[in-house]
Amino acid sequence: MEQNNELSEISVSYTPSTEPRQVITTSYDAYKAFMNFFPADTIQLQERFVVLYLNRSNKVLGLYTVSIGGITGTVADPRLILGVAVKIAATAMILSHNHPSGTMKPSQADLDLTGKIKQAGKYLDIAVMDHIIISPVEDQYYSFADSGDI
Repeated sequence: MEQNNELSEISVSYTPSTEPRQVITTSYDAYKAFMNFFPADTIQLQERFVVLYLNRSNKVLGLYTVSIGGITGTVADPRLILGVAVKIAATAMILSHNHPSGTMKPSQADLDLTGKIKQAGKYLDIAVMDHIIISPVEDQYYSFADSGDI
């Protein structure tokens, strides 16, 4: 068969860590895992969206920073979030973003986006376990799962 040089080659790869994987059993476990991805020097300035991917045993496969935005928002594209999940064969994920203002109440946009990602994940058998809103204040966070919002 002749090769067509006008087409783009697609390569899919994932190199998992060889270190023992952290197990997530509570929203606080997830919050602590996320904190390394929300720099102390910008958590009150820029909103960012980070996803934690899990295997069937709730062991962490990895974290992915989806976007870094401005003071009042950031864009979280469900296609990117689910694309990474499929690429690494995740069976579950936990969403997270920070509110630079310190407000812990989810906005309607937060609730809508979470619902959209959860619905899309169902088609791929990838569960959205929680969505954590990170506060600039240490040990303060909002869990959609703990609050019944997911």
